Amino acid sequence: MKTLVCYKLVPEEEEIEVKRDWTLDLTKAQWKIGQYDLNAVEAGMKVKEESGGKGDIVVLTVGGEMVDNSKLKKAILSRGPAQMYGIRDEALTTADSYTTASVLKAGIEKIGDVDLVLCGEGSGDIYAQQVGAVLGALLGWPTVNAVSKITPGYGKITVERSLEDGVEVLEVDLPAVACVTTDINIPRIPTMKDILGAGKKPFTIWSLAEVGAEVVSGSETISTLAPDQTARLKIIIEGGSEESIDVLYNHMRKLV
Repeated sequence: MKTLVCYKLVPEEEEIEVKRDWTLDLTKAQWKIGQYDLNAVEAGMKVKEESGGKGDIVVLTVGGEMVDNSKLKKAILSRGPAQMYGIRDEALTTADSYTTASVLKAGIEKIGDVDLVLCGEGSGDIYAQQVGAVLGALLGWPTVNAVSKITPGYGKITVERSLEDGVEVLEVDLPAVACVTTDINIPRIPTMKDILGAGKKPFTIWSLAEVGAEVVSGSETISTLAPDQTARLKIIIEGGSEESIDVLYNHMRKLV
C-alpha cells in the first residue's frame, strides 16, 4: 500500500508580530511544518508499521519558495517518509482551500499508484479544515474526517471517528482520503541519525506547469487581522469556599 501524506509549511506562531493596525508581520517568522500535519505523517508511519513494514510513505506539499528549503526538506524526511514531493509557485503561498486541493490532486495523479492520502485536521495557520474534504471530492475517493485511529487491511482501512456521543467505526475501501485528529498519536522526535539520513532521501520539486495545474481562485482574501487585545483584569480570588465560588461566578456573569 502506498500512502501519501499532505503537509503545509506555516510561519512560527510565536514569531509573528502584530502591527498597530492589527495586520500581521511575518518577516521575522521562521517557517515550519504545520503541527497538525505532523500527526498525519506519524499516522502514515504507523500504517506502514502495522502493515509489517510493507508499502511506501511519501509526502507532498504545495507553496512558495519555502517548498524548496533544504532545512524543511530534511525536517519532513527525518520523520520517516521515503520521498518528498513539492509543487512550487509563489501564487500558492496565499491560495485558498479549493486551489490548494486542486493542485494537490494534480500532484497525486502525477505521482501515481497512491492508495491512501492522509491529511491533518486543518492547517496550522488558517485552520479552515476544508482541504482534505475538497481533495477527496476532486479525486472521487471515499473521504473521512475526524479520524482518531486507522487499522490497515487488504484493499481497505478500518477507521475510528470520535464523535460527541461515542466512537464511530467505519470500513473504507481504498483508494481513500482520511483527515486525522491530534488525538490519533504523538508525533515522534527525529534522532540525529534520522536527520542525517534525511539528507540522502530523494525529493522532487515541480512547477504548476509540470503537474498540469493552475491557480484559479474563486475567493479573495481582503485582509487578515489579529483580534483586539484585551487587558487582563488581574482579579485574584483566593480560597475554595462557597463564598469564593459565588464571587467567581458573579465575575464570570459580568463577562458574558
